Amino acid sequence: MAEFPIRKIAVLTEEIFHEGGPTAQQPRRRAAAMALVGNPFAGRYVEGLQAAMDDLKPLGLMLTDRLIGALGGDAKAIDAYGKGAIVGTAGELEHGALWHVPGGYAMRERLGEAKAIVPSAKKVGAFGSRIDVPLGHINAAYVRSHFDAMEVGLSDGPRPDEILFVLAMACGPRVHNRMGGLEAKDIKAWDGLR
Repeated sequence: MAEFPIRKIAVLTEEIFHEGGPTAQQPRRRAAAMALVGNPFAGRYVEGLQAAMDDLKPLGLMLTDRLIGALGGDAKAIDAYGKGAIVGTAGELEHGALWHVPGGYAMRERLGEAKAIVPSAKKVGAFGSRIDVPLGHINAAYVRSHFDAMEVGLSDGPRPDEILFVLAMACGPRVHNRMGGLEAKDIKAWDGLR
């Protein structure tokens, strides 16, 4: 069992009223929950990493619950999500990939019938690094109105032997979206991956 001791948790929320055009009747709400944790694999190569994904599942659920709360508590209002990781410099990119299952499936579990792939980004970064966490619609990857990214990071991490795990969610489309394509109201049962 791998341990990922938590040093810090932070939640960032945003309400976007306009992007230079008219003020939206309903602002877009976005939030990111971040956990700065110790990296048990820092400084060494470990062949078998997959089992550690199970050890991160409680963290994924905790961050998901905090995000839902930060966005008003109604999981049904959330229609976009994404995940990311910044691995400290003593780690490797694959350590960030540990977040794919526990981060993505935690959001799917709490949001219900989410069908689309959870967009993801990861990198190795120095102290104070930031990352653009991609966002996409929870039920259809091709809903252009929900393509977005949220830049996040913490000023005091990740340290070389840490990982910053991030989950992000949003309510509603981009303010002033007008790029066409599949609309959220027109999603059919099998549009999740198209």
